[in-house]
Amino acid sequence: MRAAVDISLYPLAGDYIPPIKAFIARLNSHAELTVVTNPLSTQVRGELDRIMAILAEEMQGAAVVGPQLVFVLKILPGLGSP
Repeated sequence: MRAAVDISLYPLAGDYIPPIKAFIARLNSHAELTVVTNPLSTQVRGELDRIMAILAEEMQGAAVVGPQLVFVLKILPGLGSP
């Protein structure tokens, strides 16, 4: 099933921009995802199972190397064709 996920990332310590940019760059490295970034959040589109697997991997990686982070996700399942 195709879906869209709206993601906001809030680093709670230190310089907050580098962890956000690094997370978005890692999302963009996955060719099967469509990633659109705006000043408030990043939207990721693709197959829901793949989005969730990639997000789990990338969120874990961001949490290991960065400061304490808060991720806010909004999930819109059931989108039609891109």
